[in-house]
Amino acid sequence: MTAAIDMGTGATGDRSTLDLEELLATRLLVQGNSGSGKSHLLRRLLEQSAGWVQQVIVDPEGDFVTLADRYGHVVIEGERSEAELLGIAARVRQHRVSCVLSLEGLDVEDQMRAAGIFLNGLFDAERDFWYPVLVVVDEAQMFAPAAGGEVADEVRKLSLGAMTNLMCRGRKRGLAGVIATQRLAKLAKNVAAEASNFLMGRTFLDIDMARAADLLGLDRRQAEMFRDLPRGAFVALGPALTKRPVKVQIGAVETSARSSSPKLMPLPEATADAADLILTPDPAEFARPIPRYVAPAPRPATDILAELSRPRGEEPPPAAESRPRRPDMTPEEREEQVASALAEVTDAASAFRTDAELYQDFLVRCRIRRLVGQPLSLSDFRHRLAVVRSGADEETMAGEAWGRALSLGGSVADDLKAVFLMLANAAIAGLPCPGDAAIARSYGTHSVRRARRLLGYFEEQGLIVTHQDRAGKRIVAFPDLGCETLPGDPEAAEPESRDAAE
Repeated sequence: MTAAIDMGTGATGDRSTLDLEELLATRLLVQGNSGSGKSHLLRRLLEQSAGWVQQVIVDPEGDFVTLADRYGHVVIEGERSEAELLGIAARVRQHRVSCVLSLEGLDVEDQMRAAGIFLNGLFDAERDFWYPVLVVVDEAQMFAPAAGGEVADEVRKLSLGAMTNLMCRGRKRGLAGVIATQRLAKLAKNVAAEASNFLMGRTFLDIDMARAADLLGLDRRQAEMFRDLPRGAFVALGPALTKRPVKVQIGAVETSARSSSPKLMPLPEATADAADLILTPDPAEFARPIPRYVAPAPRPATDILAELSRPRGEEPPPAAESRPRRPDMTPEEREEQVASALAEVTDAASAFRTDAELYQDFLVRCRIRRLVGQPLSLSDFRHRLAVVRSGADEETMAGEAWGRALSLGGSVADDLKAVFLMLANAAIAGLPCPGDAAIARSYGTHSVRRARRLLGYFEEQGLIVTHQDRAGKRIVAFPDLGCETLPGDPEAAEPESRDAAE
């Protein structure tokens, strides 16, 4: 099925269309200075494709929330916890609901954190829910900066990694990225380079004009045309748009943003002396209390879902103050409860579940235990999960070699850390090298070929050295740890879990 989206008129007056099915496979980059009409272009695209494909909009200024009234988009406020954003993102993909992530009112660092977590939640959805989604990110240079700014390095890496996953690896998961930026020079190159369709609007800086001309295959002399483009006009190129650069005037939209460009208004006629009008106080001002607005805290998503699922007429549950509270726990007791909850979610069947799903299960078990205080973050949970899946016992983890192994594991991606630590545990404890089936299970896959590729990747990074003994069994050595595994059969069947044996 193909869908031709009407974007406006071309240079010759004919209709300019966009192939939506091709866009889902090739992604889109929109560039233009402030006031060039980028938001208008995005709104036109969203309105014309609303009936064809699910849409997710990352909206830093709250301009696209008006789509909810006409097209039924769900507005999600960005001021939520990490667990809430991950859960909402998973359900958005499961139920194929179009939504707008409104980040209005948050500072830049909180906007980047919320957008990164939400995009990662969309990316980590289960394979059964990889339906096509048009993911529109306005002001993309904020979420994928070309250089570090004043925000924390951890937040920048989170947001940049999510945008890179969206544009580089999102296609196979059904995610089609549409990113808009004011300046190409401020946008990370590895994010911009993955787009195959371009709509370039008005810009004035030489470096931005040069990059726009390079992306469109124009020479430097033709780059001057970007200064003369009127508002709402863009130069289009790409497999979903046109094979050669064509000027397009974006058509009208049916909805409008809450904010608009300033218009000239005549000043009111002066009816009194202006100085007396603004400097003479009103006597009532001294008796009137100064209003101080305190924004209400957002309701947790769990409370809203519980209220919706309660039968009509049923009494609400007692307030939090009336419920019995668990006595304060010592740090040791709290750690014991966290370890117990972690052990419950890492059973034999958990290897092929996503980290986001396991994290949600873990948070539920923490609430059942009434653990107060800040829960483990997703990154800390992934680290603890990798340690548990490594199979290391308390004696091994108490040694100095294990500490060095954890330091080496810090340079490994989160999804590979469990495999690396499992191999390191076998080397430190003097155990046979795990077989391909065991390595694949630790990675969360049934493919033994992928397990062998993981070993090759670790060896390319200089973390391990693999060799064979005379019987052809595999040995994995760790140069930085000064130890190696015992010979192990790569074709060995995966040992049964302890739970299954019992």
